[in-house]
Amino acid sequence: MSFDPLNPLIVQADRSVFLEAFNPRAEAARTDIAPFAELISSPEHLHTYRVTPLSLWNAASAGLTANGIMEALARHAKFPLPDNVATDVRELVGRWGRLKLERYDSALLLIVAAGDEALLTELGRHKEIRPLLGEVMSSTVVTVPAAHRGVLKQQLIEVGWPVDDQAGYTDGAAFAVRLSSSLQVRDYQREAAEAFYRAGSEQGGSGVVVLAPGAGKTVVGMAAMSLVGQRTLVLTTNRTSVNQWHRELLNKTDLSPEDVSEYAAGKALTPVTLCTYQMLTHRKRSSLSGEDGAYPHLALIGASEWGLIIYDEVHLLPAPVFRLTAEVQARRRLGLTATLIREDGREGDVFALIGPKRYDQPWKTLEAQGWIAQAHCLEVRLRLPPEERVQYAVAPDQDKHRIAAENPVKRTVLRQVMARHSGLPTLIIGQFLDQLELIGADLEVPVITGKTPQRTRETLFQAFREGHLKTLVLSRVGNFALDLPDAELLIQVSGAFGSRQEEAQRLGRLLRPKADGRAAYFYSLVTRETSEEDFAHHRQLFLAAQGYSYGILDQDEV
Repeated sequence: MSFDPLNPLIVQADRSVFLEAFNPRAEAARTDIAPFAELISSPEHLHTYRVTPLSLWNAASAGLTANGIMEALARHAKFPLPDNVATDVRELVGRWGRLKLERYDSALLLIVAAGDEALLTELGRHKEIRPLLGEVMSSTVVTVPAAHRGVLKQQLIEVGWPVDDQAGYTDGAAFAVRLSSSLQVRDYQREAAEAFYRAGSEQGGSGVVVLAPGAGKTVVGMAAMSLVGQRTLVLTTNRTSVNQWHRELLNKTDLSPEDVSEYAAGKALTPVTLCTYQMLTHRKRSSLSGEDGAYPHLALIGASEWGLIIYDEVHLLPAPVFRLTAEVQARRRLGLTATLIREDGREGDVFALIGPKRYDQPWKTLEAQGWIAQAHCLEVRLRLPPEERVQYAVAPDQDKHRIAAENPVKRTVLRQVMARHSGLPTLIIGQFLDQLELIGADLEVPVITGKTPQRTRETLFQAFREGHLKTLVLSRVGNFALDLPDAELLIQVSGAFGSRQEEAQRLGRLLRPKADGRAAYFYSLVTRETSEEDFAHHRQLFLAAQGYSYGILDQDEV
């Protein structure tokens, strides 16, 4: 391949890929590399992708070949491809499918092809994998206890050997779900559900759909339910999300109130049952995690004939749930998320235990099509008052973040920002409850925290939806699954250190499209020359990768 200055890609030896966003050929290149390259950042002019083992295995699981990937890179590259990139891609893609998990009668079999016996021998001697395997049937086949199905896949990812799980699914009890005739399922929502289901084949039925907040992931879940046609368990982050799912299911399907319920101990399970991760991981007091019956709610839920399990906000799935839900590996599993980023770095667990990424759409593509609102992101930098600056200087490192986050100047600047956008439905979100209570008292508006009773929360959320309440102050309970489509201004006064997840979730509260196409505004109040400034930069990395840029204002400019 020769040098072509008109092409938009630069492929580096470390498998990073740079895309000239201004190049007339950029869109075609972006479309071709998106299935196998992970977007790292996308500021105005030069976008950065990285080809990783996980991104290649996701692509291979969707049917892409090493030659197809190399052809796509070569077609759009400005310079000849580094030799090692071609070797890496072929070797990593070639790992997919060499290990297969299949069902034989009631047993699970881990299988390699003839000629690959040494691989199975090597893995069988690995200290973390050996205890998960059963009887050696031949040099290419070893049994796997059904209870180890999920953990084995997890460990194989850890050692760089993904397994193609073709052991299929145990059908749950049949239960038809029909979508409401008034529901207009968008093309990408239908495509996402079909990419997950794959016409009911063993190649489908497990995996993750990645869509921006406000893009209607709940509708994707309902479309998947209608395709599977079996009893469904929906796991989600909190009771507010449970209530949202309950409301959406009754409004957008033919389900009756008797068909849908929130899980509670001692209560009969309905064909569609909703449960929080917190309930699922509740452990008996004084019990150890390995004891029988330590997780009583998990035992009850696992005993039902679920045909589909939906993991909402799968990037927030608590680590214990990965282990606890090993017994449901034989059920169809759909993960829904706005981002596969996990702050604990366990993205491989999602791949192994929920399934490969089956579908995603860039946030900016959905924005351009009008499916989510345009958002302007601004960071306001403030100074610490002299007395707090001295306190910050002498404070232990573990206290510095809180001093910067609770900068009293933020309360003044907050009112100035609100005056700048007077009359807009406004959410104020923060980390520290004392700060939020002061803000609520300043503005004479309600404050919703984890201690606020669920019924009170729902009453306040409904008042906000109906326009009777223009401003709400929220703790971290505002990060997840809030159905407040009319919110146009969000001001975050403090956050959980450098969490990219949290930044994305908070912006997501604004992204429901507005009736007249108006834009939304996302402000972050940040104390300059403190650790909060560094954390703010890290928080913004994911949104920069989605194409959002932050305007920077000084407090005097507001």
